[in-house]
Amino acid sequence: MKTVFSFAKAYKLPMAIALILMLLELSVELIQPLFIAKIIDDGIIAGNEDVIWLWGSAMMGLALVAFLSGVINSYFAAHAAQAFAFDLRQALFGKIQAFTMSTFLRFPTSGLITRLTSDVTMVQNVLFMGLRIMLRAPLLVIGSVIMALIVNVKLALFLLIGAPFLLVFLYLMAKKGVGYFSGIQTRLDRVNGVIQENLQAVRLVKAYLRGIYETTRFSKVANYLRSDTVRAMRLMELILPVLLLVMNVSLMAVLWFGAFEVRDGGAQVGELVAVVNYAMRMTGAFSMFAFIIVAFSRAKASSERMEEVLLANENLEIQDSEEAQVRPLEGELEFRNVSFNYPRSEKPILDNISFKVSQGEKLAIMGATGSGKSTLLNLIPRIFEASSGEILVSGMEVREWPLKDLRDSIGLVPQQSILFTGSILENLSWGAPSVTTSDTEVHIDELEEAAKKAQIHESIDSFPQKYATRVGQKGVNLSGGQKQRLSIARALVRKPSILILDDSTSALDVKTETALWDALEGENATMLVVTQKIQTAKGADKILLLDEGIVVGYGTHQDLMKQSRLYRRIAESQSEEEVITDVTHPS
Repeated sequence: MKTVFSFAKAYKLPMAIALILMLLELSVELIQPLFIAKIIDDGIIAGNEDVIWLWGSAMMGLALVAFLSGVINSYFAAHAAQAFAFDLRQALFGKIQAFTMSTFLRFPTSGLITRLTSDVTMVQNVLFMGLRIMLRAPLLVIGSVIMALIVNVKLALFLLIGAPFLLVFLYLMAKKGVGYFSGIQTRLDRVNGVIQENLQAVRLVKAYLRGIYETTRFSKVANYLRSDTVRAMRLMELILPVLLLVMNVSLMAVLWFGAFEVRDGGAQVGELVAVVNYAMRMTGAFSMFAFIIVAFSRAKASSERMEEVLLANENLEIQDSEEAQVRPLEGELEFRNVSFNYPRSEKPILDNISFKVSQGEKLAIMGATGSGKSTLLNLIPRIFEASSGEILVSGMEVREWPLKDLRDSIGLVPQQSILFTGSILENLSWGAPSVTTSDTEVHIDELEEAAKKAQIHESIDSFPQKYATRVGQKGVNLSGGQKQRLSIARALVRKPSILILDDSTSALDVKTETALWDALEGENATMLVVTQKIQTAKGADKILLLDEGIVVGYGTHQDLMKQSRLYRRIAESQSEEEVITDVTHPS
């Protein structure tokens, strides 16, 4: 919890004010029984009305002070807790952004979402309640014991009968609660994961009529969450009855022996009333302990989960090496005996890959699903680091390039088209921060030019709001082809030296794709294109054929038709007529 609550240090002043006001409110509550004793002994029993009015007025004044202290305390406590939660959430999100993909994959997406939402809320509430009532409850118990001892030592000792048992009991319950609530948050991760999967695949679920199945699957994980929560809450519910039982026994002892003390002259009536009053306040404070232990247990479990993210120092965003050089980055690319395997995995995804692409050339990458095509592309912008070998861009190893310069020079269109909620204009300009959505005609022209090359301008122009058209979550209101073309336009806006298209034209018809490649001919960029289409591969300068992470073919279409049995099978499966034409009339 130390790491998480270190974010509260920036708000020492409002927290200090809140604590001072809480202590003032507490002091008033602890002093009041003394005033009641004075009123009873020196006023009511002695028949002195002036004493009654004096101490009664003092109690009213202090009650007003306590009320104002409580109101102002709530304001400062809320300010500190909200600001603390904001900073913590920002730090968590920033840390996640700094993860490499290897580190990111260690955490399920649903778990990260829970940490940024539910877990942050847990610790935020504990900080607020700590400044408001959580510290007040134990202090009220301690203060009541001290004040009762000041009033009458003999009677006060009866309040301490069950203290050792209660301390051990509360410690064990808190320890047990942390374990239970840590499991509950893990269960919550799984519930969120099922919800996330279902919402992402809602079209598929409806098309396959799997709503009942998905509901059953959700009910199963939700039932686990319910069962664990019920088990934890049942345990926590034991706290209050046990505390009240011990305190009521102590209170009965005070009343029983206090009556004998008053009768024998060892105590005054006011003193007995004061000690009983303190016992009642202690009982009320103890009734808060069940809530405090539940809240603390949940907060501790949440803190430990967030610290997993905050303290994940290994594999953070790849840093520039000391040899990093600033120089113009051109599009020449070369792989030299590059291999890659994921952490904690011995099986290589890529094994001894070598090829070279000159500036302005187009390389088509082909291979079956799982052959390592996307992984190979991810090594270029250093989303993953190669396990061995060298990757050279413009003759310099990628590790020697400043990371910002390297990635600024790459336009990446992923296999799955990802669009963000906002306008089409905002989605296009997202690709290049230098091209803002400020309404300068030059910037708009650049976006339109990229859209025209990506063959999406006419579609955008047909929308009623044109480039101001809102894109739904993940582009839900656009077709697959429109999303792919928008993603390509977003990459072109960057004016990249290296353009990476990871199977990004699969949803395009032949006419649109042909027009796209014709438009890209004028781009001064080295292109790497993952494709399953022989027709697309034929238009490339070179073709790289992968099979289970190994290069099994490299060369032109004609070269591979002669040299690679696998490539010929792929070509034959797509068009026997095309194969015959290529063999008899090679271009």
